[in-house]
Amino acid sequence: MMEPWLSIVGLGEDGIDGLSAAAREAIEQADLLAGGARHLKLAAGFGKPVLPWEVPFEASIPKLLAARGRRVTVLASGDPFWFGVASTLAARLPLREMIVWPAPSTFGWAAARLGWPLEQVTTLGLHARPITMLRPHLRPKARLIVLLRDGAAAAQIAAYLDGLGFGASRLTVLEALGGPRERIRDTRAYDFALSDIAAPVALAIEAQPDAQAVLMPRTSGLPDELFQHDGQLTKREIRAVTLSSLAPRGNELLWDIGAGSGAIGIEWLLADAGNRAIGIEARADRLQVARDNAAALGVPHLDIRHGRAPQALAGLPTPDAVFIGGGGTEPGLFDAVWQALRPGGRLVANAVTLETEALLIALYRQHGGSLLRLGVERADQVGGFTAWRAAMPIVQWSVQK
Repeated sequence: MMEPWLSIVGLGEDGIDGLSAAAREAIEQADLLAGGARHLKLAAGFGKPVLPWEVPFEASIPKLLAARGRRVTVLASGDPFWFGVASTLAARLPLREMIVWPAPSTFGWAAARLGWPLEQVTTLGLHARPITMLRPHLRPKARLIVLLRDGAAAAQIAAYLDGLGFGASRLTVLEALGGPRERIRDTRAYDFALSDIAAPVALAIEAQPDAQAVLMPRTSGLPDELFQHDGQLTKREIRAVTLSSLAPRGNELLWDIGAGSGAIGIEWLLADAGNRAIGIEARADRLQVARDNAAALGVPHLDIRHGRAPQALAGLPTPDAVFIGGGGTEPGLFDAVWQALRPGGRLVANAVTLETEALLIALYRQHGGSLLRLGVERADQVGGFTAWRAAMPIVQWSVQK
């Protein structure tokens, strides 16, 4: 069994002076030091050959792995397994080949300065991620600590919050925590005017919505008004039942066939941070709408692909659940989905047309499961009076393989 050749050392703003004896020894005995420019500068006194990280970081990984067998030490910020480099490297290396020395994280430093119980705080790393990932976490009295790439990102978040009706939220900008350059400043999102913000920077948010803010529920069935669509939208009540039938459990993959506006895939991703979703949509004009919806609602990682099932399913990773919202009568679709679905996986199909309904009834008779007919009526104004307006009924078949 290979001995650990890769050491990952977390550094704080106090630099080398804050390291344990073992972490310092990992630097002293290294044949090669790797890391960002700021961290390599802190270790310049050791006189070691260096591998600076490239932009994007992924380009540096092959060079790092090429040094396997030498003694290599990676310098990182704080806790390398908390939105850090160790998570990326652990996905490519057996854990037995590395050893990690974490330092106090920026999240820990921030919580200590703010007096916040860290287990009650949402922590996010938005160095290279869209700020719209904040959206699902914004609710009254929510507390968030967010790692940012620079001061400009703090100003962008303040403007974003103000635009969503969270302008009264209290923001705390925390710079270079735990070191001689530490600085902490408070403001409100609507009044943000801080400049000369130095990296590394974290932003603490105490969310406070105004009366007009649109809040995202924590349950399935988001308001229809949150989605852009051209009419191809699984309506709120049907969507809530559909998500309940799909039963997301966390760290699972969904195939959303006939993705339309992307609503089912979006709510699947919102159910758990570890979930993944691949949407298949035959109409090219709907792809960007689905992507825009996913970005706006905080799940930009929704994977929307142009194609027609079952052909477009070839080569996709094995799903834990499949939703068929369109194209259910395509020849060979059910067989392809059933073969791909893992044992114990769930299949849910919705039908509006009589042709698809007949197919689902036949599949129900063959495979069992649950067959529902869902109808929704909403009160609406008709000729100056209030009356019930019925939506098209949906037949839903759900089954576990």
